[in-house]
Amino acid sequence: MELGRHLHRIVLGLSYRGESYHGWQSQSDGKTVQDHLESALGRFSALENSPRIAVHCAGRTDTGVHALQQLVHFDTPLQRDNNSWVRGVNRYLPDDIAVRWAQPMPADFHCRSAALSRRYVYLLLDSPVRPSLGAQRVGWSHRPLDVAAMQAAADLLLGQHDFSSFRASACQALSPIKHLTRLHITRQGSLVLCEFEANAFLHHMVRNIMGCLVAVGQGAYAPEWLGQVLNAQSRKVAAPTFSAAGLYFLGGTYAPQWNLPDISAGELLPHILLS
Repeated sequence: MELGRHLHRIVLGLSYRGESYHGWQSQSDGKTVQDHLESALGRFSALENSPRIAVHCAGRTDTGVHALQQLVHFDTPLQRDNNSWVRGVNRYLPDDIAVRWAQPMPADFHCRSAALSRRYVYLLLDSPVRPSLGAQRVGWSHRPLDVAAMQAAADLLLGQHDFSSFRASACQALSPIKHLTRLHITRQGSLVLCEFEANAFLHHMVRNIMGCLVAVGQGAYAPEWLGQVLNAQSRKVAAPTFSAAGLYFLGGTYAPQWNLPDISAGELLPHILLS
């Protein structure tokens, strides 16, 4: 492997299934996506006396949460072409984690601070029978869902609000005020896709909103109830946290100047079927 005189910043687009990992962020047990990626990068680089490659991500994901396009960046003296990074790192990754693309970036790019917004999609199975092939990869409602009622409730959350009612007690965010720019719900047969986009998210914010949306969709509450939950600014009045199984991180959105590959929620289903 050729070494350059200077450090190069490399960005990777990563996808993974989260059910086997304790989230993204490195932990002492080594059972996280970050730990596996940094280990694979270390084995691929295999440089004597080289420090461990540390990666930075666009957004941390929790235990059981998946990612369709997690962006990470790191600095390295290695000079390799993009395809070499993809094939070389994937060689040392578990089957349920994959580098999808690699791209060199300027040193002033940071995948977290440069993100204009962050996106999630929740995939929900509306069926009286629990998922089998999709187990741990979709959420599940055994009662029929009224998607129109769910969308009417979702519309009440759009804009900048105090989202304390949907904030986990362990959340470390400095402020509960976030700007939710998109919450769009569509049905594809027995599957319901809920697309989220915001400047940032609180810990468990999407899953806590999903618990409330499912309660509305099942007819337990009218759509207006979600506005009351929002205004209460209290986690005690909201529905329980929904399963992590159907939650996918779609990554951040970035200014065109960075020329980064993008991905949409519409690519989620074929990706699941092919992965």
